[in-house]
Amino acid sequence: MMKTNTSKGAIAALCFFCTMFALTMTAQDKLFTLEDLNFGGTNYHNLRPKNMFLTWWGDQLMYIDAEEGGTIDAKGNKKALFHLSDLGSDWHSAMNARYPYADKPVVLLRNSKERVLYDFKKKTIVWRQETSAKEGAQDWNKQSKALAFKRDYQMYVRDVEGHEHQLSTDGSREIVYGEAVHRNEFGINEGTFWSPDGQRLAFYRMDQSMVTDYPQVNIDPRVAEYEPDKYPMAGMTSHKVTVGVYDLQTGKTVYLKTRTPAFDYFTNIAWSPDSKTIYMQELTRNQQDCRLVSYDAATGELLAELYAESSNKYVEPLHPIVFLPWDSNKFVMQSQRDGYNHLYLFDLTTQKGKAHLTPTQITSGSWVVLDVLGFNEKNKTIVIASNEKHPLQRNLYAVDLKTGKRTPLDNGEGVHRGMLSASGTALYDKYSSPTTPNTIDLIQLSGRKPQVANLLQAPDPWEGYVVPQYESGSIKAADGVTDLYYRMVKPADFDPAKKYPTIVYVYGGPHAHNVEASWHWYSRSWETYMAQKGYVLFILDNRGSENRGRDFEQATYRQLGQIEMQDQMKGVEFLRTLPYVDMTRLGVHGWSFGGFMTISLMTNYPDVFKVGVAGGPVIDWKWYEVMYGERYMGTPESNPEGYAKTSLISKAGQLKGKLQIIIGYNDPTVVPQHALSFLKACAEAGTQPDFFAYPGEGHNMMGHNSVHLHERITQYFEDYLK
Repeated sequence: MMKTNTSKGAIAALCFFCTMFALTMTAQDKLFTLEDLNFGGTNYHNLRPKNMFLTWWGDQLMYIDAEEGGTIDAKGNKKALFHLSDLGSDWHSAMNARYPYADKPVVLLRNSKERVLYDFKKKTIVWRQETSAKEGAQDWNKQSKALAFKRDYQMYVRDVEGHEHQLSTDGSREIVYGEAVHRNEFGINEGTFWSPDGQRLAFYRMDQSMVTDYPQVNIDPRVAEYEPDKYPMAGMTSHKVTVGVYDLQTGKTVYLKTRTPAFDYFTNIAWSPDSKTIYMQELTRNQQDCRLVSYDAATGELLAELYAESSNKYVEPLHPIVFLPWDSNKFVMQSQRDGYNHLYLFDLTTQKGKAHLTPTQITSGSWVVLDVLGFNEKNKTIVIASNEKHPLQRNLYAVDLKTGKRTPLDNGEGVHRGMLSASGTALYDKYSSPTTPNTIDLIQLSGRKPQVANLLQAPDPWEGYVVPQYESGSIKAADGVTDLYYRMVKPADFDPAKKYPTIVYVYGGPHAHNVEASWHWYSRSWETYMAQKGYVLFILDNRGSENRGRDFEQATYRQLGQIEMQDQMKGVEFLRTLPYVDMTRLGVHGWSFGGFMTISLMTNYPDVFKVGVAGGPVIDWKWYEVMYGERYMGTPESNPEGYAKTSLISKAGQLKGKLQIIIGYNDPTVVPQHALSFLKACAEAGTQPDFFAYPGEGHNMMGHNSVHLHERITQYFEDYLK
């Protein structure tokens, strides 16, 4: 149901405001438990929207089930092509099924012992390769059928015939091969990169012997054991990364001759279509100077510096370049150089001795390209996801590479995530909206207009339950200009004449958002649980969060938490205008950066927030890791005022309300030193926070411990806020 709110600070005309109607409670309506709502709960899987697991065999859409796989047509008709029982008793799941060859009737399957190619027409295994669950970071190439993996810290390649080639001998916890480096910043999620022809493997080598050990402890043995993490804190010595290239034909490895120490971070590794050249984005440690550089894969020699981008704040490369399938001399790069993440086309034939290539901008506007799904070779278009239609939406477009013209591919609503077929002439589109749990469409892109066939319209899995009301709107940021979007969750039997305890849930940090136009406005399950208990929940995406452009994100530079608090307090001002919000019972909760924000708000505005729960909180950025910390804060030496202003140690004496701090006792991301140091400062200042730790857990509680965690968070608000 669409609704416009004309009260002060409400959503502008361009933003939609939606409220789901409250269900009238009857004797049949069921109440949620955390076992229903939390991902670690025993009934969670039954209350998720119905889904389908899909992939492509060339341009043929395929379904994947637990014990079989096969084709699915535009009407949703399924035809099984193989069953696990065809392969024998050692096969227990088909959920990893993939179809690597568009022109061959084979499926790739893997269990704990082997990887096989199964011909589903001949009903026989046509190729098999030994593997093991103990072989970490496995990366298989469909062209050479070679497998890159690690065993006992060493890097190996197992070729098509099963022969092993050992690439390293000095691997250890200090010399790390084939894993994501730079603590997974800069879009790095993997450590090995096969060439298109499968004959060369690029891989990371990380020397972290010079990095300090953080003293984690394993309490499970009879006598607790020392199990340290390598943790480079802001301003301290970081690890050294190099990039090796192994050649299957020669059996030799060369290392790229990078320009260290001028450039410290090596990211977004990509290969040329002919497998002869490696492209990489290189970044200085202060993250203000980024270069796109090419290397000869055979010799490791630097070939050219193709592009440079600099900033007086930071440049953050997150995506490797992508070559056009029909032109090996042209590639697309993503950049925020004009203030928003957009696409740029580069032509290698135009360099001819010039210092750098001059890109042609493909997309432009005050919106963000969120993802590149791939190319439609027939239409010569690139398929993207963007929030052009609305900052809270994610829609799919085909972009003409010559004209930049964008053709919408979906229904123009909600949040869409798709996967292209091999040629890009079809895609499946999974989407939800505030009132739509999950819909899957098959979209044909070969004609003038997209042809859409619906495969799934998921029913509401919460039918029969007492469901809260979910709303979204906007207010102005502390600058008085910028729109900030919020979500509000109210009890199902909400009565505007009553007063409700209200909890501000906050994250607020980079590379995350809390509000979008997906089901229930992207609401977290815990919010539903708390609304059921009689609370109002308020969630606001402040400046510094993602998908709103460079200046929106960089407003917090060198002063994390300050602009964010100003915006969150504008949210509090908005709450004051709502007669049903009991401002004497205002709480705040968040995790990680949200934990930092929770304690920041509790100590900077001690008379506003009565109760807070801070999970895994950063307390002082000098204890956080190099790459993230220095990007946003600089070093403690270069920005002493910023570090002093944002530190919560000096704020310990300002705590008035009830505050519970919860951590994973073996957190490798926000190390326990943060929380423990704040507790020490509170003891010295005479303030009284509460504290709980989960031994053996990391930054987030896993499995059923997550249910226990949310029970604890809930009870704290029940005890002190309600």
